[in-house]
Amino acid sequence: MAKELPNKARVVIVGGGVIGCSIAYHLTKIGWQDVVLLERKQLTSGTTWHAAGLIGQLRDSQNMTKLAKYTAELYLGLEEETGQATGYKVNGSLSIATNEGRFEDLKRRADMAKVFDLPVDVIGPQTCKDYYPLLNIDDVIGGIFIPSDGQANPIDITQGLAKGARMGGAQIFENTKVTKINHDGERATGVETESGSIEADFVVLCCGMWTRELASTVDVTVPLHACEHFYIVTEPFEGVTSNLPVFRDYDAFAYYKEDAGKLLIGAFEPIAKPWGMNGISEDFCFDELPDDFDHFAPVLEGAMHRVPSLENAGIQKFFCGPESFTPDDRYHIGEAPNLKGLFVSAGLNSIGIQSAGGIGKVMAEWMRDGHPPSDLASVDIRRNLPYQGNPNYLHDRVTETLGLLYAVHWPFYQYETARNVRKSPFYESMKNRGAVYGETAGWERPNWYASDGVKGAYEYTFTKQNWFDHSADEHKAVRENVGLFDQTSFAKFRLEGADAECVLNQVCANDVAVDPGRMVYTQWLNERGGIEADLTVTRLSAEVFLVVTAGASQVREFHHLKDRIPDDARCVLTDVTSGMAVLGVQGPNSRSFLQDLTKADLSNAAFPFGTSREIDLGYAFVRASRISYMGELGWELYMPTEFALGIYDTIAEAGESIGLKHVGMHAMNSLRIEKAYRHWGHDITDEETPIEAGLGFAVAWDKKEGFIGRDALLRQKEEGVKQRMVQFLLQDPEKMLYHNEPIYRDGGIVGYLTSGMYGHTLGGAVGLGYVENAGGVDAKFVNSGTYEILVAGEMIRASASLRPMYDPKSERIRA
Repeated sequence: MAKELPNKARVVIVGGGVIGCSIAYHLTKIGWQDVVLLERKQLTSGTTWHAAGLIGQLRDSQNMTKLAKYTAELYLGLEEETGQATGYKVNGSLSIATNEGRFEDLKRRADMAKVFDLPVDVIGPQTCKDYYPLLNIDDVIGGIFIPSDGQANPIDITQGLAKGARMGGAQIFENTKVTKINHDGERATGVETESGSIEADFVVLCCGMWTRELASTVDVTVPLHACEHFYIVTEPFEGVTSNLPVFRDYDAFAYYKEDAGKLLIGAFEPIAKPWGMNGISEDFCFDELPDDFDHFAPVLEGAMHRVPSLENAGIQKFFCGPESFTPDDRYHIGEAPNLKGLFVSAGLNSIGIQSAGGIGKVMAEWMRDGHPPSDLASVDIRRNLPYQGNPNYLHDRVTETLGLLYAVHWPFYQYETARNVRKSPFYESMKNRGAVYGETAGWERPNWYASDGVKGAYEYTFTKQNWFDHSADEHKAVRENVGLFDQTSFAKFRLEGADAECVLNQVCANDVAVDPGRMVYTQWLNERGGIEADLTVTRLSAEVFLVVTAGASQVREFHHLKDRIPDDARCVLTDVTSGMAVLGVQGPNSRSFLQDLTKADLSNAAFPFGTSREIDLGYAFVRASRISYMGELGWELYMPTEFALGIYDTIAEAGESIGLKHVGMHAMNSLRIEKAYRHWGHDITDEETPIEAGLGFAVAWDKKEGFIGRDALLRQKEEGVKQRMVQFLLQDPEKMLYHNEPIYRDGGIVGYLTSGMYGHTLGGAVGLGYVENAGGVDAKFVNSGTYEILVAGEMIRASASLRPMYDPKSERIRA
């Protein structure tokens, strides 16, 4: 007899793939038994059933690696716990390099693994062959081996998680399609199905390639698009033994997995084939897509070069099936910013099996605690912008992102597809002056400027790239003269009304009860003292404030503030990002340069640091805010977009006579890191506090009404901290830093770099990172150590400082 749907549940999970089953399993582990999982067809149908089942652990950040390690550990004990076979075996993984760029990429990843306590061996060609005797190593220069990686059967893993969920009290219903998400305008309240409705406190969408469409019915953006994923399974042949590790030949876009004496060979080719543009058929279940042998042929040719015995092996199966990919190759998890109680976990980019355990755990904890259990900003659904739900954009972008899974992780890589989405008014003018554009949050931003006769394109390497000298000249101009930046990509919000000050002063750690025309640098904290945002607040008038933050945080931070406005508060929040263009004029000569263009008095006495007011410029008025992210005297100029080009022309023409230089984002990064200015999302996140980050100067400890996170900070201030942000400068001027390089103090690992860039004024690569010590970290501990940074397997001496190495007293920006 078929079970009847309950009328009510604490959590309804939509989708019965490995992710949905893992979330159900982990919810029962935290004691939530009133959990219902609804699957439109059968468990694992859609994508999970045809996954390769590779279990890799080394990801691109500490928290992502922790989640992958947890997944591997979970699968080790799942069969014993549930009695369900999983096919999981720990046979290790081998990845090879056939060029120096790839090998440095692998070595840097191996360095990173040391921080995460994940054993990774860097090996030579012969050792690669020892691990995988079938290999032709004529063109192999090295590789890495991870002993604790493995492989599993995706269907069995999913069934094991489903069984564990049922054992914990969850109910699973197959052949039950969700037709509607119910909500009251503020919060998800349940779902409608073809068999009836269910009220719920939480609804979780784990619908794979169907998620974008279902989420869009409640105006939630989940950017993903299906692509065709190909693999073959050979006939059994000699040499394919059960102890072969998972093998990845990244430069040939291929992975290999032993399967009962056969080889499964799959690919992440550079130009993928999107699928499902016209919708997915109602009866799609365990379906396969039509094969395309011509598309897969180059991969197979590469496989026969790498494993010569394949030339005599038969092909038992040629498979093609759909998998979901996202615009940035990172999955989507978390609570929808605009509909409380609606959680999403989708867009797994072919790493669903190896990610499912960790995702299930953090999603359960997130629902229980009301906040993510660790820094998950890189995969948080709140990073997405509305335009990214556009199917044309997604179709074009995923042709690239599928292949990027196996591409070299080049520093400063720029997407080639789905570009020119958002342009500032200055785009064409700056392009004509040599701007070479990169993309962030859809914005086209000048990264560097190519001089006449120089090709404006990237040539990727882990050493100094082809734009290095151009960016160095831009950096020098800002340090010695004056530079012009396009900063239009800032996200900008207006909060206005009688209660605006009261609301902001609760959210801001600093005090924004200042006079009109003053700017305040501040953080927004969570209740644990972690930094949710790093931004400026300008008081425009008694009841109007302007919040300016990073463009990539536009959705996240808008809703962070909106959610903290009480229902009865007399104020309204408006996103005005698109209505304002921004130019930065920065450098020691910026005052004299701008003074010639305006009647306003820009002297230090009349216009001190932190002042913001309207001034005349050209034929318009702009809001001039005296602040700097570059560590120099300068102003940010805010203007309505319709006046922007006229103002730009005025500045650019006047700048010809004094050597004004157009400056890109790479130079901005090198300038800010010399001054040790933090970057949210890298150097500071919701896990670090202002005390740990060295930002205590921006905390108004005695603010009358307090602020969110104050109690946590006071406790930490009293107890002391176990980590501190430190600035490092490599003593070898040829080595480059990017991020995640391990920090060694007196020979032992004490942390890793959160960001890195070359410091042209300081004369070497500069990094920021937290120095950790269980016994506490103070200035004495930091200053008494001898430091080295591990760079691609090589220890490089570094100097360390708690104070900025450039202009430690901030005399230049206050000049």
